[in-house]
Amino acid sequence: MLASIALVVAAYLLGSVSFAVVVSKAYGLPDPHEYGSGNPGATNVLRTGNRKAALLTLLGDGLKGYVAVIAAIRLAPIVGAADWVVPVVAVAVFVGHCWPVFHGFRGGKGVATGAGIVFALHWPLGLALTVVWLVMAFGFKISSVAALTAAALMPLGMFWVAGNAPVAWAMVPIALILVWRHRANIRQLLAGRERSIGR
Repeated sequence: MLASIALVVAAYLLGSVSFAVVVSKAYGLPDPHEYGSGNPGATNVLRTGNRKAALLTLLGDGLKGYVAVIAAIRLAPIVGAADWVVPVVAVAVFVGHCWPVFHGFRGGKGVATGAGIVFALHWPLGLALTVVWLVMAFGFKISSVAALTAAALMPLGMFWVAGNAPVAWAMVPIALILVWRHRANIRQLLAGRERSIGR
């Protein structure tokens, strides 16, 4: 039990590292909480015009989701962790990103971290959802439309490939949080005032 709890706590702490904040400080950019949408994520960092910083933010946030889940998959049998640890770790690293203890619980919306989690659990599904995101993003030029579409398909896809498994059920709260974190974007979309990518 202690090993299982340790893996979950470690996943939350890893998720709590906001790469938007870390990368922005490294590049001398403003705090991503203080401009644009106020969201510490790659899309908002892109609004500074620094594409490299935005890319590093995207990769960092995605990798922490991937690493946390892969580590749980590999370590769980070694340390004798419970069967539920991998799906709970997936949720924990995602919650850490959205409500990071290191950044005053002011986190991102979770798109990149969610993608990293899916790639760790089933990379072909992660690739398929990435293609969906890219098609929607380039088609509509609005990041939130792409994110909401991928969020809606994520649990459906995981149930399709994994069946009625705990990892599939873990995608349900992750998808719901993703949608909830985009609630302001949904209001902006309905009002026709949502920002386009790069604006």
